[in-house]
Amino acid sequence: MPSLAALRALLGTRLSENPYDCQSHGRDENYPESRPPLAVVFAESREDIRATLAWASAEGIAVIPYGAGTSLEGHLIPQGDAISLDLSRMQRVVEILPDDFLVVVEPGITRTALNVALRDTGLFFPVDPGADASIGGMAATNASGTTTVRYGGMRQNVVALEVMLANGETMRLGRRVRKTSSGYDLKDLFLGSGGTLGIITEITLRLHPIPAYVHAARLYFPSLAAATQAAYQIMASALPVARMELLDELSLRLVNLALGRQDPEQPALFVEFHSSTLAAMDEERQMAEEIAHDAGAIAIASARTAEERNSLWEARHRLYWSLVQYYPGRTYVITDTAVPLAHLTELVSYAQAVLAEIGLEGCILGHVGDGNFHTLIAAGPAEMERARDFNARLVHRALELGGTASGEHGIGLAKRPYLEAEHGAALGWMRRIKDLFDPDHILNPGKVI
Repeated sequence: MPSLAALRALLGTRLSENPYDCQSHGRDENYPESRPPLAVVFAESREDIRATLAWASAEGIAVIPYGAGTSLEGHLIPQGDAISLDLSRMQRVVEILPDDFLVVVEPGITRTALNVALRDTGLFFPVDPGADASIGGMAATNASGTTTVRYGGMRQNVVALEVMLANGETMRLGRRVRKTSSGYDLKDLFLGSGGTLGIITEITLRLHPIPAYVHAARLYFPSLAAATQAAYQIMASALPVARMELLDELSLRLVNLALGRQDPEQPALFVEFHSSTLAAMDEERQMAEEIAHDAGAIAIASARTAEERNSLWEARHRLYWSLVQYYPGRTYVITDTAVPLAHLTELVSYAQAVLAEIGLEGCILGHVGDGNFHTLIAAGPAEMERARDFNARLVHRALELGGTASGEHGIGLAKRPYLEAEHGAALGWMRRIKDLFDPDHILNPGKVI
């Protein structure tokens, strides 16, 4: 067992061996296993990070970056002796540059806190994964979410990064410009790397004007296939879709129970448009409703006021917790496949058929405007093997259709078995990159590759 005395001498009370701190930092929201780290470092500066990395390198101990703990794929679970490097105290807004539509932040700030800080600028940061995740964690997993269909995910909205390597060296990657053709794009290499290549210490983000006119609607359909086909037709219409979320019957039933609502328990699309003028908003709403009717919609409920829109999106954002509330104490298996948009209906129908075939009940939902959807399965001990089989079959079918094992959650431990099938010979080069940036493999080892 390594001695923590030298690290405590450097960090003082910022190093915690409290059992509660260790337990809470050895799990995430979804992965079925947990394992506490040796200790938690609550970093408050780059110097704290550098000191932790120097100690870890000397002792041969792993360092696992930690933001808000909202990841889903086992990114945070130690595979041996490890220090959890909690960056949540590094939450400053370093600089707001409204004329450039940019903001510079430390990694620990959450997306909600960031938008509060921006409230007087007329700008906002749009990436919305549902959970109030930290910006650093969102960058590390290349997160996206409900607004990706219009604004893109983290890769499209991170302009520059500052990262610290395992040896304590700091690099600045990217520039505060709209485009560049200068050199290799190392910035994007770190986005989605899951803390395996370096520690993100500062992020420059792209901001967007708050839309002048917003309209949303719930579109209900007789079947899941009809709803996904309608999603494709709406995307093909060039309407200014800002969010497009699919929810199946079980999803709406669980939300109704959890929130005391009485929404129709039919497959639905929740759609939001960001428009430039009031006249355009009315025309776009009418066009969307016509497309929905042509695709077989059986009911349409508009949401024009902020209160109505908040109620609509509350249902979507509360779905995971509604599932946990209805099935307490289970293991929650979450898939994250994405496919080219033309194959979306095919893969959603496949998921629905396989769930029925193997006798599992699960929610089907997702950001179908960009071809990404999830299934949520609350599995007890008797269902776990079938749930794993379902996940594997769904991933392999997505890959056959030209898709991916992970649209937005990252790889962590859970999706690692599928990387070779998805990337082939490129996986060997990923291992070489890992060896180059982290030769002693102290940065979140065992994750991604």
